[in-house]
Amino acid sequence: MKFQTRPLRNAALALAATLTLGTAQAQETFRIGYIYPSPAADVGWAHELDEGRRAVEEHFGDKVESIIVENIPDGPDAARIMNQLAAQGVNMMMLGSFGYMNDGLKTAKRYPDIDFIHASGYKTLENMGNFLTRNHESAYVSGMAAGYVTQSGVIGMVASYAIPEVIGIINAFTLGAQEVNPDISVKIVWLNSWFDPSKAQESARSLIAQQSDVIFSIYQDTPSVVTVAEEEEVYVVNTSSDMKAYAPKYLLASMKVSWGDYFIEQVQASMDDSFTGSSFWGGMADNAVSVESISDDLSEEQRAALDERIAAITAGEFQPFAGPVVGQDGKEIVAAGDTLSDADLLGISWLVQGIETRLPQ
Repeated sequence: MKFQTRPLRNAALALAATLTLGTAQAQETFRIGYIYPSPAADVGWAHELDEGRRAVEEHFGDKVESIIVENIPDGPDAARIMNQLAAQGVNMMMLGSFGYMNDGLKTAKRYPDIDFIHASGYKTLENMGNFLTRNHESAYVSGMAAGYVTQSGVIGMVASYAIPEVIGIINAFTLGAQEVNPDISVKIVWLNSWFDPSKAQESARSLIAQQSDVIFSIYQDTPSVVTVAEEEEVYVVNTSSDMKAYAPKYLLASMKVSWGDYFIEQVQASMDDSFTGSSFWGGMADNAVSVESISDDLSEEQRAALDERIAAITAGEFQPFAGPVVGQDGKEIVAAGDTLSDADLLGISWLVQGIETRLPQ
């Protein structure tokens, strides 16, 4: 049985309804609570988390029961939902937002018999792990595509929050574009939101008015930016899902993530009482990230260059942050022959040269 809630006001009601199920059913199935920061629509971040949930259900069948709570903002509401799920007797929780981290830690400490996996975080406990994807890998390749098609030399980015994961994506995309077009410049609008369709659309139009002829939509959990680009006839790249259906002419590439294998592995470990609070960072080599729906407007030579990069990254023969890498202020950050470590990437707080917009203070 699956309880699904869309508006926040219904979340508590749906969770309360599960109290009537009785403990016998709870013991017969492995119960997993999924909390999403936005609606699990047909595309976007929450959609791909939900695809991971679907993979778990397909793999384990009636051995698992899912409780899904959607569109939950960071903060007190998320903390309340976590505690309600714990009171329902879930065996495991999937926390789908970076902003759930600290409340997740508190809940995990309060309920040591429940296992937690947390998206995009960096803190762990014995019963709380985290998971990330190496989106900088697919961003670099997508940036190359942007560098090939831009005529103005200006790329506009509609970005969610200035957290390390997003900063890494922005930098890798810019470096990929600069590989094929060294004179690229980048403008960013920071939304400070995972889900604000109207503001995202306004930001995309503003960037287009500033001569951006490629738009990059970063962690906007709707196709709002993608549809604006299609209407304005400029190329667009997006994160999380393949959004080709929303921009059949002007989608340049989609950076897709896949969580199914990881979710299945973690659920099995929790079922087996072998769960450990570890960190997973999956990339192309793990089939966790990919570049989908690459535009046919690229030439055969350009597409071949992208395919070569994908193969090299997958084989571990190329690193998007291999030096030399120069920062926004003109100082060298990564020397030739070096590359950023995972620890450096997880804490990245600087932008590369060629990006005009500064990080918010």
